[in-house]
Amino acid sequence: MVADSSNELKLGFLTTIECPDGSLIGGLLVTNHFGRPLEFQCTTPVKPNRTQEVLYGPTLVPFLLGEVIGLTLVEKMNIKPNLILIEQEQAIELQKHTSIPVAILSDVEQILEESGSFICEHIGKNRLRFDAAHQSGKAAIENTSKKIPGDADLGEPFERVREALNEAVKMGSSR
Repeated sequence: MVADSSNELKLGFLTTIECPDGSLIGGLLVTNHFGRPLEFQCTTPVKPNRTQEVLYGPTLVPFLLGEVIGLTLVEKMNIKPNLILIEQEQAIELQKHTSIPVAILSDVEQILEESGSFICEHIGKNRLRFDAAHQSGKAAIENTSKKIPGDADLGEPFERVREALNEAVKMGSSR
């Protein structure tokens, strides 16, 4: 008998790394509540040209992380996560383009300047911040936190994503 996994907690871990040529490559790992991988996708390297750098100005990085890389990965996923965790604050731009709640992962010990535009939640030793304008994030985090062990290290899957991206970059440069 196969269990119905539609109610299983699925966490997404989205991050990017910079390639030697200055381009960015992004990866999204979806895991179950045990941290076991369910699906992984990565982008090809993305490098804006000089005209884009000038025209986008300070909005370039949020655009690349959230819309170009983040949204592309979310759309490619066959298994949609209940919550997407990010490390790079500028990737919160993704929240404007998906109905899946997006939260920024921070250590509880890390001192952050609190802003009225973010709401914080704690899951064990992890601190999640999400855009206050997206109240679905608060409910998703509260529901998610009940299914995650208090001692879970939500930063560890990001290490796996970065390692997989580094391998993809090595494989791409050896061709």
